[in-house]
Amino acid sequence: MGTTHAQQPYRPAPDQNMAYLMRGALETEARAVAAFAASVGIQTLEAAVQAIDAAPGPLIVAGIGKSGHIARKIASTFSSLGRPAIFLHAAEASHGDLGLVQKGSIVLLLSHSGETTELSDLLAYCTHHRIDIIALTGRADSTLACAAKIAITYGAVDEVCPNGLAPTTSTTLALAIGDALAVGLAASRGAAPEDFRRYHPGGKLGARLMKVADLMLTGACVPTVAPDAPMEDVVIVMTAKTLGAAILAEGGRPVGIITDGDLRRHAGGLLAARARDIATPDPVCIGPEMMVSEAVTLMTDRRISACPVTSPEGALVGALGLHEGLRAGVVVGSGREP
Repeated sequence: MGTTHAQQPYRPAPDQNMAYLMRGALETEARAVAAFAASVGIQTLEAAVQAIDAAPGPLIVAGIGKSGHIARKIASTFSSLGRPAIFLHAAEASHGDLGLVQKGSIVLLLSHSGETTELSDLLAYCTHHRIDIIALTGRADSTLACAAKIAITYGAVDEVCPNGLAPTTSTTLALAIGDALAVGLAASRGAAPEDFRRYHPGGKLGARLMKVADLMLTGACVPTVAPDAPMEDVVIVMTAKTLGAAILAEGGRPVGIITDGDLRRHAGGLLAARARDIATPDPVCIGPEMMVSEAVTLMTDRRISACPVTSPEGALVGALGLHEGLRAGVVVGSGREP
């Protein structure tokens, strides 16, 4: 188990300015995290990750006060990475919420002192029902640490509160340790970006991890025409579909593309032409497994509004328009997404 020693007390002098004080607070908390990382027994963290991974029931992350707020965030992070986790308010546990803790659960319990009165009922319940506890606490000799199967302890820390009392450094440290456990579990399970998107289907994160196959037009929605099709037919197809382009297909493969811009550039005598006379040959194609963010960046950089989507064998399987990608929430910016 890891132990960090208190740094020199962070006590601002009356004449110190605000910027200096805030920088000192950040540096003090950073030193505490670095000191724990340097001193912690990695075997303890690995044992905690293995225990969380092996438990068949949900991970219960519990705490009260500031530790409760940190516990809630840690539970959310585990859930984001695919490990079912539930936050349990330690005081509410004594008033019916102990029902959340079932056989097969494992409890990650946070308390800086390890002696918080409200923990007593939860500790007694877990001990009686032989439910494993992982303690995250500052004191190795605390009641919590002694009751736990695995105790992650970080020792005395210097709270950056001007009075040295309000939980500040200790909660930052607990949050960082929780993140380390969640990252360790994700790595041990081989979590991939696709797994993360599964739990974040909405918002910019979901858009960033969306694949072309999730958004592309398929089947009858893909505006395809034969290379020798009269432009009158091409215009009808483009008007009926939503891509703003028509894909010339031959033998099931894309051989050209006509966009709205092409129609404008060839407005004179347009209806007397054939599709192959107007089309851009050998269009830029993308694969269904490409990330939408990458496809949008490609289209933006190449100044094209739509791409055929092809299989690894070159067969036409769909189409993606730039506007569909933008509507999905992907931000354009030289390859940098949200």
